[in-house]
Amino acid sequence: MRQCYFAVDLGATSGRTMLASLTDKGMELEEVNRFPNHLIQIQGHYYWDIYELFRHIIAGLKLAARKEDVEICSIGIDTWGVDFVCIGADGLILRQPYAYRDPHTEGAPELFFQRMDRSETYAITGIQVMNFNTLFQIDTLRRRRDSALQAASKLLFTPDALGYLLTGEAVTEYTIASTSQLMDARTRRLSPKLLAALELDESHFGRLVYPGETIGTLTDEIQRQTGLGAVPVIAVAGHDTASAVAAIPTVTNRYAYLSSGTWSLMGIESPTPVLTSEAEALNFTNEGGVEQTIRLLKNICGMWLLERCRSEWGNPDYGKLMADAQAASPFRSLIQPDATCFANPLSMEEAIREFCRQSGQPVPGSAGEVTRCIFESLALRYRRVLEHLQRLSSHPIDVLHVIGGGSRNDLLNQWIANALNLPVLAGPSEATALGNASIQAIAAGKVRDIAALRNLLHDTLAPKRYEPTVHTCWEEAYQRFLTYESFISQ
Repeated sequence: MRQCYFAVDLGATSGRTMLASLTDKGMELEEVNRFPNHLIQIQGHYYWDIYELFRHIIAGLKLAARKEDVEICSIGIDTWGVDFVCIGADGLILRQPYAYRDPHTEGAPELFFQRMDRSETYAITGIQVMNFNTLFQIDTLRRRRDSALQAASKLLFTPDALGYLLTGEAVTEYTIASTSQLMDARTRRLSPKLLAALELDESHFGRLVYPGETIGTLTDEIQRQTGLGAVPVIAVAGHDTASAVAAIPTVTNRYAYLSSGTWSLMGIESPTPVLTSEAEALNFTNEGGVEQTIRLLKNICGMWLLERCRSEWGNPDYGKLMADAQAASPFRSLIQPDATCFANPLSMEEAIREFCRQSGQPVPGSAGEVTRCIFESLALRYRRVLEHLQRLSSHPIDVLHVIGGGSRNDLLNQWIANALNLPVLAGPSEATALGNASIQAIAAGKVRDIAALRNLLHDTLAPKRYEPTVHTCWEEAYQRFLTYESFISQ
C-alpha cells in the first residue's frame, strides 16, 4: 500500500490534483485529474466558480479513493493569491467570489491612500501596490456597500474557503493571507489598523494557521461522497508560489527564483521583511514563505500574455509557435509586460501592437513575431527586476532557478540566461505540487524540515542548465527596453 499525499494545485487558468509519495527516488508525483478554471463574466464583473472548483476536487478524491494500492495520508490545497469568499452567518457562501482581474478595483489604491498614508501602509505590510490586492478589493466593496461583504460573517481566502468546504473549519493560512496587503509583515498577523480602515476586525477571518498545521478532517458528508475516511486536511503553503519556492532544489542561498506561469514571480528568500524606502520605491513585495520566511519578490505579468494571444489564434501548436518565434527577427519590437494595457485587454494581440505603435516601433505581424516580442520582453523585464533584487539582497545572486510550467520552455529559458548573463537552472516544472505534498510529508514527520526537503530534491532531481551566450546584443536591447519604462511605475 502506497502512502500518498493528495495535493490540490489551482492556478488562474487551470487546476489539477496529484498524488505524491516518498520513495528512495525522492518525491514521486501522479496526476489524478486536471481541469480548466474559467473566469465567469456576468453583468460587467468577473467571478471564479468556487463550486465548480470544489466539484473537481471531489472528483479527484473519488478517483484516488478507488485506487486499491493507495492510502491517502492527508490533503493540502494551494491556489493563486488575493481573492476571497464571503461566508454568511449560516455558514454558507454568499455569492461567487470576484476574480482579481475584475476592473472594479481600477483606481482603488489612490482612493484608499486618501484615507491612509501610502508609506505607512507599506511600512506595515511590505506589499507591492497592485490594484487587485485584497486590501483594495475589500475597500472597493465597502465603498459600494456590497451586499455580500455587508452580510459576511467570515472572509476566507480561496484555499481556505475550499478547505472549509472539506472540513467545516474556517482558517486563515499565513502565506495566502500575506498576499492580501492586510498582514503586518513583522508580527506575521493581520494588522488591526488596516482591518479597522476597512471596518473589519480579526473575527471576520478564520483562526491563523501556518504551513504544516492541521485544519481539520473531512466532514462526514465528504467522507460519504468520496469513500474516504476521516483524512486530515493540512494547511500547506496556501499561496501557490510559496509552495513552489519550498521545492527549489538548492543547497545554498546564493540564488534568485522565477516562478514562471500565468504570472511570473521573481524574488529571493529572506529571514526578515525588507521594508526600506528603496524597497517601497521599487514596489517590491514581502510575502510569507514556509517556516515563516519572507519571499521578497516582484509580480510580473508572465505567460498570461501568450496564453491570451494563443486563445485568439485558435490555440496553435506550441512547438510550431516556438519555431516561428525563433525564426523571427530579434529585438524588432519590445513591450513592457507590466504596462497596465496588458492587465485584461479585449484583445491581447492588439494591445501588444498598439504598445508598439505608441512607442514608435515596428508593429509585429505574424504570431511568431508577437511571440518573440513577448519572450524577449519578458527576459529583459526579468533582468531589470534582478538588478533591483541584487541591490536589496543581503547575499550575492549567482544563479536563477526557474520553477513551474515555464521551466519547460527551452527558448525562453535560454533567452533569460542571455538577458541576465547568469546561468539558469530550470525545474522542477511541478514545483508547486511538490512543495504542497512535501509540506504534508513534513507535517507527517516523514521529512525533517525544508532544508532536508531541498537536499532530497537536489539529490534526486536534475534541473536543466542554460548558460548565457551572445550577451552584447542583449545589452543593446536592454538599453532600448529601458526607454519604455515610462509605461509602468517600476
